[in-house]
Amino acid sequence: MIFNENNYETSRRGCIEVICGSMFSGKTEELIRRLKRAKIARQRVEIFKPAIDKRYSEEDIVSHDSNAIHSTPVDNSHSILLMTSDVDVVGIDEAQFFDDGIIEVCSELANNGTRVIVAGLDMDFRRVPFGPMPALLSIADDVTKVHAICVECGHIANYSYRLVDSDRRVLLGERNEYQPLCRKCYLKHEKEKEKEKETEHDTQNT
Repeated sequence: MIFNENNYETSRRGCIEVICGSMFSGKTEELIRRLKRAKIARQRVEIFKPAIDKRYSEEDIVSHDSNAIHSTPVDNSHSILLMTSDVDVVGIDEAQFFDDGIIEVCSELANNGTRVIVAGLDMDFRRVPFGPMPALLSIADDVTKVHAICVECGHIANYSYRLVDSDRRVLLGERNEYQPLCRKCYLKHEKEKEKEKETEHDTQNT
């Protein structure tokens, strides 16, 4: 389900829209599309991303398809409130990397009549709900879950499978570090990884 912008009233009735999904599912693409349409409608727009995300650009929000829109990198969520007075629309990308204060920030903005559009990963590479995203999904007026395509079988992919050997939860990466997989293919890879670890352990003990 794609959010219908025609439902948004220009009389500054606040709302929270959340776009979620796995990596390579088009979350940022959809965020940029909505924000560009708001700018075409001559609404006042401010866009933010976490300062740690420097994969494609220091400041711009850039999708995997190379679409871009200018943004302001911030170190903490409450900085957003300091830069959004007299704004109609606030866009926030990679919300899973923000502190839990982002929940209160989004609520306060919406309560004050601002349209808030948030994009982020709903699960980490272990398929565990990621950071503040579960709470943002709960308080959202509208939720859009987008899907990638499984690179193994071509079915709908919900999961971001990590290709590199690291247990760090936050590991910024692209196609060399992650690939989208469906449930069946994800579980198959996890079983293969466990077998490799067991074989390696047995080899070391012989």
